[in-house]
Amino acid sequence: MTTEVIITGTGSPVPDAERAGPGVLVRYRDIALQFDAGRSTVQRLAGVGMWTLELTAVFATHHHSDHLTGLADVVLSNWVMARADDFTPIQVVVPAGPAEDYVSEMLHPWRHDLAVRAEHARRTKSAETELVAFAVPDTPTEVWRSGDVVVSAGQVRHEPVFPAVGYRISTPDGDVAISGDTLVCDEMAELAAGADVLIYEAMLFPQIEQGPPLRHFILDYHADTRLIGPQAEALGIPTLVLTHLIPAPETAPMLGPDGKVTEQDFEEPIRAGGYTGDLLVARDLDKVVLEAGVPPRIERHR
Repeated sequence: MTTEVIITGTGSPVPDAERAGPGVLVRYRDIALQFDAGRSTVQRLAGVGMWTLELTAVFATHHHSDHLTGLADVVLSNWVMARADDFTPIQVVVPAGPAEDYVSEMLHPWRHDLAVRAEHARRTKSAETELVAFAVPDTPTEVWRSGDVVVSAGQVRHEPVFPAVGYRISTPDGDVAISGDTLVCDEMAELAAGADVLIYEAMLFPQIEQGPPLRHFILDYHADTRLIGPQAEALGIPTLVLTHLIPAPETAPMLGPDGKVTEQDFEEPIRAGGYTGDLLVARDLDKVVLEAGVPPRIERHR
């Protein structure tokens, strides 16, 4: 068997025609887990031939809107596309606090739409979620399990946003760590130690520092590419994937109309920091395949 890790969105709050909002899909056998659901998540799932009805669970790292705006779409699509009235609510796993409140409230604005659809289709079950909220642990702790697949959550550093967590997914094929939004920190190192694949948000600090001062506040709580490489190398991570790319390669409107960066701009500080493993500056729907006893394999979507 294999485990597929598909990057469903590599974007940030900055709109980008080529990059959906943050998200990672992990598939093992019939288990499909979506981590974060930024804008256009449903379309990206469709891009790998997957319906929301096939999702086992959705996990949120924190309550920033760019990580959650696609969640209502996932839940609504899941209900609208169900072909029978024995609809099973989708499980949504979040850290207790603001993300929990959002999930509890997010369908309320759609109540009139849901009511008329239910009446017209003679459906007795309404759209809803199976909400699972967990207390944020001091150290990485199991928060979900199904058979051989275990998901652990660990606190990361995204202050003033609290709580914020990263996730570690363990399958018989290996371990995948997902940072969510965070500084490069000891907490992230603890979560990722021994993982086969590390999916890290990445920001080019020098380019942001050269940009509009009004945007400099984002330097307070994102991962500096100059620090990611040394940490990943020290941890012995075989495969490092960069996502939530700020500024986004090729588009980068944050820097102004002439401000462009490339994937090489992300690669260089990672390598300069000493990282020697396989490196992927992700595009939407890029994939890493895990198979027990075999090094992780990167598959570019395009």
